[in-house]
Amino acid sequence: MTERPPQRVPNRQLAALIAEAGFSNAGLARRVDQLGLEHGLDLRYDKTSVTRWLRGQQPRGTTPALIAEVFTRRLGRRLSAQDLGLDACAPVYAGLEFAATPEEAVDIASGLWRKDSGSHAELRKIAFTPAGLVVPSRDWLIGRPDERVGRGDSAVARVPGQGRFTVPRQRAVDRGPGQRVTGGDIAALRSVGELFRTLDQAYGGGHARQALVRYLEHEAEPMLRGTYGEATGRRLFAAAADLTRLAGWTSYDIAAHGLAQRYFVQALRLAQAAGDRPYGSYVLVTMSRQAVYLGHGREAVQLTRVAQQGVGTGAPPVVQALLHAAEARGHGVLGEVRACTASLVRAERTLGAARPGDDVPHWARFFDEAQLADEFAHAHRDLQQYRAAAQHAERSLQLRAPGYARSRLFCRVVLASARLGLGELDQACALGAEAAQQATEMRSVRAVEYVRDFERRLEPYRDAAAVRTYRDRVASLP
Repeated sequence: MTERPPQRVPNRQLAALIAEAGFSNAGLARRVDQLGLEHGLDLRYDKTSVTRWLRGQQPRGTTPALIAEVFTRRLGRRLSAQDLGLDACAPVYAGLEFAATPEEAVDIASGLWRKDSGSHAELRKIAFTPAGLVVPSRDWLIGRPDERVGRGDSAVARVPGQGRFTVPRQRAVDRGPGQRVTGGDIAALRSVGELFRTLDQAYGGGHARQALVRYLEHEAEPMLRGTYGEATGRRLFAAAADLTRLAGWTSYDIAAHGLAQRYFVQALRLAQAAGDRPYGSYVLVTMSRQAVYLGHGREAVQLTRVAQQGVGTGAPPVVQALLHAAEARGHGVLGEVRACTASLVRAERTLGAARPGDDVPHWARFFDEAQLADEFAHAHRDLQQYRAAAQHAERSLQLRAPGYARSRLFCRVVLASARLGLGELDQACALGAEAAQQATEMRSVRAVEYVRDFERRLEPYRDAAAVRTYRDRVASLP
């Protein structure tokens, strides 16, 4: 890995910390490489690299942050890259870590919101890291609940930005420091979340994503840095987790996959601060869905199993059904017929056990018979069981409300692919053309990719009259 030209001043801060930690140069290099692997990075540092750092050279990219984390784990206190005499890491790395405290979680999440609401286009280009799913899900599963999240007047003076991978904070001006958060504030966060969720479902994640991120920066962050008691604080963190997950979901929909992953990790940590274990499981399911979409079936299955273990058997039937269906999708991507079928059966059985009077969390109410049929259709398509896929896709389209326009589009493409798999070329092309038309009316990269996937499946039939007609129709779309 290329290093910067050496500086003349030895790094005495790093030397002192190496001595305090009892590391050898080779031992430090090995730990940095190992931590890099946790985040999907293939690093090749050795004792010579550490010698160069001690002489004043600055490691590039994310390495300063990794070195700081190695010392943080070893010494049991939070250390930044600056504490080691190293340049701070690039801000695009922020977000993959699972914060040690609620205060640090606020620092990390708000750093993402501020950077994303600005003109930092590189933040939306960073890559998705499958290995980066392991540590946060593990820490969520085995981590202890936060004993305290409330913030009194004495907490307001804490200097922000001391988290592991954060950027310097700029004070929002909409709300004075220390202003007390009320139940009305939290109700407003919830209402705004419903508004943006509706826009996302109908018009795609790209429609109002930037407005959502700016809202988080200018409204949610000052609230989180305000004053509140324990009960209000838990509710506030829960609302912030929901909005942060939605920011990740809309980022995922525009194919900003690395950024979406970071939002999901931070939503998971905020949910833990809220003490809301079921919602944490929902965030893990969201992460699993992204992994399925990107073809990482094994990671998708693992995330759903962590979610199931984390909430246990006491969750409402609708929540359990959601978790089982998400696991089925992972098995479907992997082509594991038996495991996929077993998960689908469990999802169907648990949803059937739901009763009208059940206390279902607001975020799980979308999971109904229409959604379950959609999950079945996708899984059977992935397993190339096209007749079953078509039957379930048709049922989902019959039951699904018009407001879920993007989900209906996805299901229509699944139905088109199933009809194609059954040799019904004319019907497949007609359905595909409808979906292509709808995709032009949305700001959703996923919608476009669904249509493109269908078109790739059409390629063996490219000379057929139905396919030529389809291509002519699509070519005329705006």
